[in-house]
Parts: sequence; C-alpha cells; structure tokens
Amino acid sequence: MTNSPVHRRTVLGGAAAVAAGWALAGCGDSGDGDGDAPRERAKGQRIQLTFWSWVPGIDKPVALWNRRNPEVQVEVEKVSAVNGAQYAKMHAAIKAGNPPDLGQIEFPVLPGFLLDDGLLDLAPLGAAHHRDKFTGWQWQQAVFGRSVYAVPQASGPMGLFVRQDLFDAWEVATPRTWDEYEDAAKAVRRKGAWIETFAPANGNRLAGLAWQAGARWYATHGDTWIVHLDDEPTRKVADYWESLVRRKLVKTIPDRQNAWYRDLQTGAIPAWLGASWGDALLAGNAPGTKGKWRAAPLPQWQAGARDFANWGGSTTAVFAKSRYPRDALDFAVWLNTDPESIALLIDGGYGFPSAKKGWATTDLDVHKDFFGGQAYSRVFADAGARVDTSWRWGPGVDTLYQRLGDAFTDALADGSSFRSVLATVQRQTLDDLRGKGLKAESGG
Repeated sequence: MTNSPVHRRTVLGGAAAVAAGWALAGCGDSGDGDGDAPRERAKGQRIQLTFWSWVPGIDKPVALWNRRNPEVQVEVEKVSAVNGAQYAKMHAAIKAGNPPDLGQIEFPVLPGFLLDDGLLDLAPLGAAHHRDKFTGWQWQQAVFGRSVYAVPQASGPMGLFVRQDLFDAWEVATPRTWDEYEDAAKAVRRKGAWIETFAPANGNRLAGLAWQAGARWYATHGDTWIVHLDDEPTRKVADYWESLVRRKLVKTIPDRQNAWYRDLQTGAIPAWLGASWGDALLAGNAPGTKGKWRAAPLPQWQAGARDFANWGGSTTAVFAKSRYPRDALDFAVWLNTDPESIALLIDGGYGFPSAKKGWATTDLDVHKDFFGGQAYSRVFADAGARVDTSWRWGPGVDTLYQRLGDAFTDALADGSSFRSVLATVQRQTLDDLRGKGLKAESGG
C-alpha cells in the first residue's frame, strides 16, 4: 500500500464526490503520487512526533499520551492563532520542506493545504475504519473523493450570549428572531450601550450567519468550483448588519481584542453572537461578570424556525512529510476519541467534541457558575444537531476572509454598501482560484 501526497487534481475531482455524499473508500491508492512508502516504526523503536496547535490546554492530553506511549512521544509547539498566523507558519514550513508531523487545522482552510500538496492522504493507512467514531458531517470536512486528510476534533455550533442581569434591568427580552434582535439593539442603545459589534474582519462569523440563512458559498460541478458568495441569503445578512451599522445600533470595533473585552466587562456590550467555545473566552476575559451571562439559541429569520450554523471547528491533520505517518494517525485518532483525552480538551475549552462517544453534554458545562448555574451547553447541543450539513468549504478561504475584512473595512470608511463588498469579493475569489490553476465559475 502506497502513501502518495495529494495533488491539485484531487481537490478538483474529489470535491464533487464530497458534495454527493459518502464517497470515502476504506483503503486504496489516492492517485498519481510519488510512490514513497510510509516509514514503519520498528518494534521497540522510540520516536518523537511534532505537533503544532493553538488549542487551550492541549499540553495536558498530549502529556497523558506520552505517559501511556513511551515509544511514541509527541512534542507540542504552540502557534499563534491571531490573524491566521498559525497557517502562514504552516504554509511556510511546507514550502521550506520542514513541516511538523501533525498540525491543528480548521475545517474552512483544509482545502488550501491540499493546494500546497501539504497534507497526507490517510486513506491508505486505514483511516476509514475510524469514520464511525465521529459525527458524519464533521468527518466529511476532510474527505475529498476517496481520500481523507485529517481527523476531526471539534465543532462550534452558534448561539447568543447575553448579560441577563442587564437585559432584565433594562427590560429587554432575549431575542428569538432577527426582528426581535433589532428591537433589542434599539432598547440597549437607549440605555447608552451597544448590543454588539459588527467586526469587519471577522469573516468566520459572517460565514456562520450566512450559513444559517441558507447560503452556499462553494459548490462543484464536475471539476469546476462554483463560487456564490454574492447569493441572496448572504445579501440578506449583509443588508441586515449594514442597517444596524448605519443607524449606529452596533459598534464596529474588532471582536476578541482588548477594547471588546473591556466593553464586555463594563456592560457597554451586553451580548455576543458566538459559538460553543465562547464560554471559555467569556469566562477568561470578563471574570468580573461571573454569574451574569446566559446562553440562548441563535435568533431565527422566521419565528418558530430551527436553523443553525457552525463557527469554527478544527481537525488534527498529518502533514505529507510526516516521518512516521501511521503513528501520527494513531495519535490523532486517540487524541480526539479517548474519553480521558476528551475530558482534558473540554477542560481547556476547545469546543464541541467531534467524537460520538466518550463524553456527555453536561461534561461541557465547565463554566456553569459563570452562567449563573445554567446548563448552557444544552443550547449548543441542540444547535449542533440542527446544523445544515450540506455546507462545504472551498480552497482559499483564508484569503477570502482577508479580502472580506479589507472590503468591509473600506465600506465602513467610505460608506459604500455591504452588497458591493460581496460583489467585489466574489470577483476576487474567482480570480484567486483561477490564478491557482483551478476551474471556477460564478454561481449567479
């Protein structure tokens, strides 16, 4: 059995199979690789694997693995996740020929690493045997045709965090629809605060909100990528937030930075449209508000609807130049399925586990006291069960996010419409994909 690196044609031909459904075969050659066989560790041989990650507390489950597996030691190197710094470092290492054995890579940016021939096809190593251990749509995020390039770790179903004490004092009801959210924004503004911020550089959250509204940014037709960033659902989301911005009902500062954390602590911003992993972020950066927050479902476009989406989600990927790929795969699977490892990851606040077993929703209520005793993870469990699983990512999403951030920043400065941002970035994305030698067409 050979282990060949992924090539651009794999991304093209495999994408349609991903969209069609469960296309992964158990084991087999992935195509036109270089024929290099994976290195097998001899019995009793001691090796060391390198793992780049930014996940909070990742050192603890790795230390547990190292205690249990003296022959296969894993060394963690923490990488910065600010503005995509971790991916810039990984891509640079791939080009230099010295990447780590494993890396933490989010769902949206996986296809970009395939274009670099940077990830190892794990199907020939028997990855398919582990498929049923994971939530189906999350496993599929790393599957292209008959190849699989990573093991899923966690997802980020979205919801709404609110300062319940302030909402109660101001007699503001927790919004159940986007119309009610607008009403709440007006009421909060009358109290001298802003319900939220529209962070122009946060393409990740915009993608989640568009996802909830029914958008499909990427699709495939044969070996052609169909890009539809400027679709009607995304326009609806853009129009909604532009209206809030123009009427000064929301701030426009970056989220998850010092000024934003300060606003959370002072009550200048009493709500946040976030994801399940936001519990640790709030608890860690606004400790003085302990007991005052609650989690609620994401507001809906129609009353009574149950449409949800995902923000974030990551994998443990094996790089193409991994010295001992079979051992790397074993570690990746263990890290994300072993109950003790999952418990340690949960303590670190890494999100909703991708593994089907080994944890309970109540295990995720790590910061229950911070949320006033609420079993808040049930909100995100319900959302995760209703995420539209047909959403797919395409190549170059990190560049797409950067272009969205630049265009929205310009629009805030010069007053141009948010719809013009979508049209501009749609054209840019098509040009980017074609510049990489891919076939790409507009979806409308």
